[in-house]
Amino acid sequence: MSEERESLLDMEKEDDSNVELERREGEPTSAFKGASWAALLIGVGSYFIGLFNATMELNEKGYYFAVLIFGLYAAVSLQKAVRDKEEGIPVTTIYYGISWVALIISILLIGIGLYNAGSIILSEKGFFGMAFVLSLFAAVTVQKNIRDTQRVRERE
Repeated sequence: MSEERESLLDMEKEDDSNVELERREGEPTSAFKGASWAALLIGVGSYFIGLFNATMELNEKGYYFAVLIFGLYAAVSLQKAVRDKEEGIPVTTIYYGISWVALIISILLIGIGLYNAGSIILSEKGFFGMAFVLSLFAAVTVQKNIRDTQRVRERE
């Protein structure tokens, strides 16, 4: 009876070691990584498709494009600065502050632009706003996943 029990324990240990090889402690799951990338692609893709199909002037489309790119960069930069501070990695106060200001400005720019856009109906304004927010959130999540995965690999 004890031999059977030992062989069952050995099998459980083998199963546990296979799980460890697939996903290490602290690493995001593949499903979460995939969902984050999908959200980013859907958000940015929807925003760009909306811009392409919008009946606004080319300079307006350029404005909304630039605001999205600025917002994505600001969100990722702020996430990195916040995470660095949490982990004890030195972050200058000016960089940390600029990251916050840049994100706030990008959100204000999209809000003010959509509020004042006369050529866009209300439902399209909501669409652009939601695609913008989804893109920012997804960019932060993708960056976090990349950093968590890199950190786990560095520990090994």
